[in-house]
Amino acid sequence: MGLAAVRDIRPHLRLETPDEVGAFEQDLLAEFVLARSSAGITDTTISADVAAVVGLREWFGRPLWEMSARDLDRFFGADQKSLAAGTKVRKAAAFAVFFEFLELRHRPDIHAATGFVVESPLDEVNRPRGGTSSRLRIPPSEREIDRLFTGWRTDMLAARKYAPAARNYTAMRLASLIGPRVSELCLLTTSDVRWDLGRFGKVLLHGKGSRGRGKKDRLVPLINGSRDLLEWWAGGPRWEFDDRVNDPAAPLFPSERRHADGSSRPVTDDALRLGLSDAVATHLPAQAGKLTPHLLRHFAASELYRNGMDVFAVQEVLGHEWINTTMIYVHVHRSHVEDAWAQAGKRAAGRFGGDRS
Repeated sequence: MGLAAVRDIRPHLRLETPDEVGAFEQDLLAEFVLARSSAGITDTTISADVAAVVGLREWFGRPLWEMSARDLDRFFGADQKSLAAGTKVRKAAAFAVFFEFLELRHRPDIHAATGFVVESPLDEVNRPRGGTSSRLRIPPSEREIDRLFTGWRTDMLAARKYAPAARNYTAMRLASLIGPRVSELCLLTTSDVRWDLGRFGKVLLHGKGSRGRGKKDRLVPLINGSRDLLEWWAGGPRWEFDDRVNDPAAPLFPSERRHADGSSRPVTDDALRLGLSDAVATHLPAQAGKLTPHLLRHFAASELYRNGMDVFAVQEVLGHEWINTTMIYVHVHRSHVEDAWAQAGKRAAGRFGGDRS
């Protein structure tokens, strides 16, 4: 497999003390988590992979870029010999992806900083059998998302049922801009849009609580173009469902189904998911079966972060209790990975006394 061309971002940095090495390793592990999440890997799987990598590092006692195939022979052949075959296969898969990550993205800078050339210690001789290694999958880019929604908006003008098509478009576009969950979109009422709050207006999202604590509401500013989107929706297509736009209890995203009094019921998450699925199949076929409302939430977090919002603000927008959860959502897309890592390299070089001028 050919290696991607990666610019040496730390030509003057040498890692000489344990603290410097430890900080560098933590930076690498944090970026690995973001990259795996951007591939659509579940939080549970990422946690298991990280635990396996950290366990290997603790066993080895030195940075993993120093590990050889013989070292891994000892790990699987002696220390882990009694483990079930499936467990060893899963660990090997985690190691394979982690070393692939190091080779593809950071081989030159690790060599410049440490003198070691990264090479995966897994080979066809010592790899535990019976499993496959998960591959990194690049999520939709900003350009792809733009193509999806541009095509979708054009198509909905000629749709057999314009109002439902416009509703699905608006709800999913909102998910891509400020990251509400699909369940939160279904619960929104017209009174939840607070046009006069703050500099941009805000929307009250009725989020899920954690650990059985019930619902947890939050006010999210209508940033990133979301106010213009909702003004267009509330001032036009929303009226085609019923005339209760000014009723505070009326659903912001209605269904064609009606209550006994003739008012619209709220849209269901299945309707929104189906609308997105159909649009993706038409305008972004490479992502068919992959791009979900939840991934749009991840995309929104990534774009907000990429455009300068700090991770704590992104945490507030998404409604996460723990910053670690938000870090998993903040995906670093394509060139931004290198840009962000270069900035981190400058900060680290400054911390270690390196000259980045």
